[in-house]
Amino acid sequence: MNRKICVVGGGRWGKNHIRTLNSLGCLTGIVDSDENVLRELKKIYTNVETYTNIKDAVDRDYDGFTVATPAETHFDIAKYILEHKKPVLVEKPLALTVHRAVKLDKLSRDNGMVLMVGHVLLFHPAIKKIKQLIDSGKIGKLEYLYSNRLNLGTVRTEENILWSFAPHDIAIFQYFIGRKPLEVNSKGGAFLQSHIHDTTMTMLKYPDNIVGHIFVSWLHPFKEQRLVVIGSKGMLSFEDSSEKKEIFFYEKGIDWIQGEPVKRDGPTEVIEYNKSMPLTEELKYFIEHLDRSSCEISNGQSAVEVLEILEKATQSLRSKEAIGIKEESVVAKPFIDVFIHPSSFVDNNVEIGEGTKIWHFSHVQSHTKIGRKCSLGQNVNVGNNVIIGDYVKIQNNVSVYEGVILEDYVFCGPSMVFTNIKDPRCKYPQRGSKFYLKTLVKEGASIGANATIICGNTIGKHAFIAAGAIVTKDVSDYALMVGIPSKRKGWVCGCGMILPSFDNIVICIKCGLKYKLKESELLVLQNV
Repeated sequence: MNRKICVVGGGRWGKNHIRTLNSLGCLTGIVDSDENVLRELKKIYTNVETYTNIKDAVDRDYDGFTVATPAETHFDIAKYILEHKKPVLVEKPLALTVHRAVKLDKLSRDNGMVLMVGHVLLFHPAIKKIKQLIDSGKIGKLEYLYSNRLNLGTVRTEENILWSFAPHDIAIFQYFIGRKPLEVNSKGGAFLQSHIHDTTMTMLKYPDNIVGHIFVSWLHPFKEQRLVVIGSKGMLSFEDSSEKKEIFFYEKGIDWIQGEPVKRDGPTEVIEYNKSMPLTEELKYFIEHLDRSSCEISNGQSAVEVLEILEKATQSLRSKEAIGIKEESVVAKPFIDVFIHPSSFVDNNVEIGEGTKIWHFSHVQSHTKIGRKCSLGQNVNVGNNVIIGDYVKIQNNVSVYEGVILEDYVFCGPSMVFTNIKDPRCKYPQRGSKFYLKTLVKEGASIGANATIICGNTIGKHAFIAAGAIVTKDVSDYALMVGIPSKRKGWVCGCGMILPSFDNIVICIKCGLKYKLKESELLVLQNV
């Protein structure tokens, strides 16, 4: 094929890339941070250049790169390669969050570079054959799919079975159907580790009344990788874990005759197909598309969809509820330099500013705006239609409900509480913006741990609400509020320094700001 490909990552799966590309006559470079690994590989592939850093390889005359490194490094490495306008194939997952994956997909499009993702089963000859049979009408209208991916072992401590096994099957379902599911409902059990599911059953409802289910487990007495596709005229089955790996077509189904369901039990046919190696087919496809701006199979957009479905399935697993998915693209514009931990969820139609970080087990709901360089700690919930300014810090276990507005530089301490209804009743629900009272927290205000802000009030600029206080009325700028209900016990400077007692004018000994007291309000005069 006369193409020069460099492999990034010489570990377990990277060695498969290296061996396969060498057999295709395209292996010309290897990158790995471990010099011992490179030394051993150099003994086998003597004519290949080796590097310990991707930066040393990306400016060489390689036609493309493949990335087979740990998942947490995929984003940074792929981004660097695409920024240098080189085609790249990245092993799954493309990134650890949907929004980082969207950013890579956009970067590849902007630079006119091929971005492929290693959903290798899409290149399995049996899967490609089944796709052809579906498209040709062999089974009639596609109605139902199910996949079992079961084994004993391969237990992970950093990800659950859903993220470990199910991406293969989600990618296959997307390949067959060509549209995202409308709803995902996932159930499962965690037995070996309390926070990591060992077995899950995920139901997916697609447009046109197509239904799929995916059963994955690493607590199963034997290995099974079975796919069944049901149509109105027939059924297909393929068991990748079997010795012969045969595709069977069953001319079976249910026909309605004179208003009665009648079983159709026709013959079984073995479908012939070319049994080549999936990884070989995948890498050949990548090489064939190096001079193009995109590829149709396993491209960046399809990888984004797989990640979105995985995130929604995980959300369903935790909430024990079905989660809807909109058919349009997950986001119109990717977040720029935003960190969202894989355990957190950001709904559609959310704006997040550059440099913001969202940590573990948090949830940002739709139509919310979050500014630049904010920090949302663990287990933070941000409701619909919330507005958060720049440089806001929200500590662990805080819920910012609809109706709350946080201006720039607001600090919300651990487990502090916002409310949005004054007289809540379960029996008489009061949902919707017309019931919610507005709470405004102005620039630079700080709210201490376990404090409560009763809705309908305004917290003034640079006010300081002490830990455990309960605010029941408006708070003046720079006021120090303490107690239950809270009362003003003094004044604080914008820098956070508690000001000494005074009658008229005071100067902050920390930052030098000068204040004047006028009719129970503190006014800033000037710097001294």
